[in-house]
Amino acid sequence: METQKFSYDNGIVRAFLIATVVFGIVGFLLGLTAALLLFYPELPEFFLGTDDPTIKTLQSDGMQGLINSQGAFGFGRIRMLHTSAVIFAFVGNSMFSGIYYSMQRLLKTRMWSDTLSWIHFWGWQLMIVAVVITFFMGINTSKEYAEHEWPIDILITVVWVIFGINMFGTIATRRVRHLYVAIWFYLGTWVAVAMLHIFNNLEVPLSFTGWKSYSAYSGVKDALVQWWYGHNAVAFFLTTPVLGLMYYFVPKAADRPVFSYKLSIIHFWSLIFVYIWAGPHHLQYTALPAWAQAVGTGFSIMLIAPSWGGMLNGLLTLRGAWDKVRENPVLKFFVVAVTCYGMATFEGPLLATKTVNKVGHFTDWVIGHVHLGALGWNGFMAFGVIYFLVPILWRTKLWSVKLANWHFWLGTFGIIFYAVPLYIAGFTQGLMWKEFNPDGTLVYKNWLDTVTAILPHYKLRFVGGLLYFSGAILMVVNLVATARKGSFQKEVPAEVPALAKINKGRKEGETFHLWLERTPLYLGILSFVAVAIGGSLEILPTIFVKENVPTISAVKPYSPLELEGRDIYIREGCNACHSQMVRPFRDEVVRFNGKNGQYSKAGEFIYDRPFLWGSKRTGPDLHREGGARPDSWHFKHMYNPRSTSAGSIMPRYPWLIENTLDRSKTQAKLELMKNTFDVPYTKSQIDSMDSWMNNQASAIVKNVFAEADDVKKSFEESKANKAKSGEEFVPLEKREITALIAYLQRLGTDIKTTEVKTASN
Repeated sequence: METQKFSYDNGIVRAFLIATVVFGIVGFLLGLTAALLLFYPELPEFFLGTDDPTIKTLQSDGMQGLINSQGAFGFGRIRMLHTSAVIFAFVGNSMFSGIYYSMQRLLKTRMWSDTLSWIHFWGWQLMIVAVVITFFMGINTSKEYAEHEWPIDILITVVWVIFGINMFGTIATRRVRHLYVAIWFYLGTWVAVAMLHIFNNLEVPLSFTGWKSYSAYSGVKDALVQWWYGHNAVAFFLTTPVLGLMYYFVPKAADRPVFSYKLSIIHFWSLIFVYIWAGPHHLQYTALPAWAQAVGTGFSIMLIAPSWGGMLNGLLTLRGAWDKVRENPVLKFFVVAVTCYGMATFEGPLLATKTVNKVGHFTDWVIGHVHLGALGWNGFMAFGVIYFLVPILWRTKLWSVKLANWHFWLGTFGIIFYAVPLYIAGFTQGLMWKEFNPDGTLVYKNWLDTVTAILPHYKLRFVGGLLYFSGAILMVVNLVATARKGSFQKEVPAEVPALAKINKGRKEGETFHLWLERTPLYLGILSFVAVAIGGSLEILPTIFVKENVPTISAVKPYSPLELEGRDIYIREGCNACHSQMVRPFRDEVVRFNGKNGQYSKAGEFIYDRPFLWGSKRTGPDLHREGGARPDSWHFKHMYNPRSTSAGSIMPRYPWLIENTLDRSKTQAKLELMKNTFDVPYTKSQIDSMDSWMNNQASAIVKNVFAEADDVKKSFEESKANKAKSGEEFVPLEKREITALIAYLQRLGTDIKTTEVKTASN
């Protein structure tokens, strides 16, 4: 038999590995900053300046530094930067480094195209940099884990296709007959992520020369598609590829075969089939159709079986090798990672049940749950892979095993100090929100009562994050020292017998799955079918069956000023802390009663592109905010939340008061809504847009000046000073804050308590 000589490409593995470490540190720093802002909201003022004499600051020019920042360092933007940095930059790069290393060894061939490998690498890093820049600028869609705007979505699609072509090309030129289980998970990941990314990010750009776009779906439909994506981004970007890495690196590090081949088969197929159905469990008790919520719950509970099957397959692979765990830091990281995977995949289905969900949803319990998976499963698997690869790539031993063990223990205690306080905070929030007095009034009517009660837990969470970050810094020191001690080998020579050509049909006595493992085309097609069934059966009826989203005749489109205000709300990331979904619970209807005292209805969201239901209540729900407070309250609250709500942890937004509202694209937005999405704006309304906006803005400013004499005087003084200096004075009617107030005062005011007309009644 012919022996073929070739070489493995370690250069691409090194590139993704370095990117993993660099972006990991960036992502952890952003997470620490977000955690700090939740109990020290004055942090931007400390660095940029303030007019509050009670706050220490490094600047002396008052508020101008904070105004000039335009919110770049506010919690809303830092949070989405953190999640994207950790998911796409840290986990994504670690996943690719592990895939590029393991795939070449498992298939006994070099990657199909070095050129495609490097296009993939640089395209992915370009995407990450573009995300950082646009998020700092406030350019985002607000859709969780998919906040990037349409040009970046297209870039991700192109890079993902390039990665897929290279992967399938490598499989086609393999020198091994059957595909190992890790390759199944890589294939399933590629197919599912492609489908999820494309369908969730269908959007219509306002113009092809700008960044702004609007979701192709609205309201309930948008919510379902987003959480079909959001939950399965966790499934197929943060779980299935990492499981593929587990199936390769755990046996390699332990020098043991995988515990059970049959369990691997059951794990793979049941996981990719069941996982895709579970997205609606993020929308329990919302305006989503009840049948979709029930389906999401049922499949979430079923997920325990395949998830724990995979966990046990990983842990039992270490049978007979537990003595190595004591000595090998790589195995230590893997053991805790797989254990955290098991804990998170038990807790997820638990939170999906309606009984637990009514207490846990919108609380910090969910944040603790997510970070148990992110820090434990994804983070520790990445650290284990890094510690495994670096000594091999640089042909030396790890510089300090002791330092790696220190990293392990700091990281482990970091996870504990992060997750446990948030679990306690979540229980505290959920129970405090629902507690009533004997006379039927809420015990904790003031939202800030629940916020101040959990601040100690936020501080402990920060300590946990600091421990985790400290461990990562030790890792960087260790890796740099290891690389300096060794010498990197870019090309690794290999020699393998050529793969003989055989008939693609099943041989006599060959099991179906054994045949499938040597026919990657059919394996890929079946993987697509497995993930497409659940998605299509959940989403298509909601999108196309009109009765699933009853309309309400009283609900009207947003005015031009309200539409601009909504876009500002999205730009600032307000939905990171505020939900817009009053669930049908007595405590929520009483607490968020606004003017009508009703829970949220599906028909109220038909003009919402994108939906803004939120997933966490750091601040109160805003769906019934319209008319609940005076216009002047909103003005002062945005300027300094602590002036209206003592003890608030909301950041300040003074630039909204300084900024002139950009009306140059408003008409284009209205025309897009009318022509593309059939929103019932009339031609006369669009033509008279300016007077419509001016009238609404004038009414708001009149209220603000009548209710707050100090604000009126401040603007009069500013106008006089501008006149003296010859500068242009922009009246309050033309500023961004007025548009935001218009939007907030509109929320939840369409339907009335006395009469709700729906298509169903």
